Amino acid sequence: MNLYIRYFDDECVVTSVDDALRFIATIPGFVMTPQFERDFCEYAEGPVPYPKRYKVRPRLYFIVIKTNASTLEEFKANGKGENADGTQAAPMHEGNKERYGMLRHLTDEQPGWYEATLNFKRVVQSAQTGKFEYVDTLFVARVKAHSGQDCYNRIIDHLRTRADIDHRSQFPSVKGKNFRYTFLGIKPYAEVAV
Repeated sequence: MNLYIRYFDDECVVTSVDDALRFIATIPGFVMTPQFERDFCEYAEGPVPYPKRYKVRPRLYFIVIKTNASTLEEFKANGKGENADGTQAAPMHEGNKERYGMLRHLTDEQPGWYEATLNFKRVVQSAQTGKFEYVDTLFVARVKAHSGQDCYNRIIDHLRTRADIDHRSQFPSVKGKNFRYTFLGIKPYAEVAV
């Protein structure tokens, strides 16, 4: 079993643990310890087929993937769709394809009407205890905007200025699964057939 190792744009496919350790030693700021070497050897020679990531420093990692490919070109051509045991990786779930397409076009200029749903954590006071708690709240709106990103920004601005929404409420990321939008068209939303 060969190993694919990647740290940002530096990547390689190696055929031995020693070659892998030599490549890892060139990663700037990574300190090679005996404990790391033992763990890495156990992973490389063990039966676990899953990728593994190792921390270089806070929020920076390098990844190791077991592969049957013997060269970097072969890995890029075939290895990404194949698990370490030679079986084909599962295709992307339909919902993930839709989400990926939505994120890819998030900032594309397309003026018109959008329908968006936003699920956020609203701070409300409990009637029984008098304490404040977070409650999942679904907000649906039709917004005139220039892009999906602009639609999100307008909704967040609106919610933050409403007197009935506590300032401690938490809003999801525009790229998170709790925000979805659909472009309806350029006509006023009352005329749009949905």
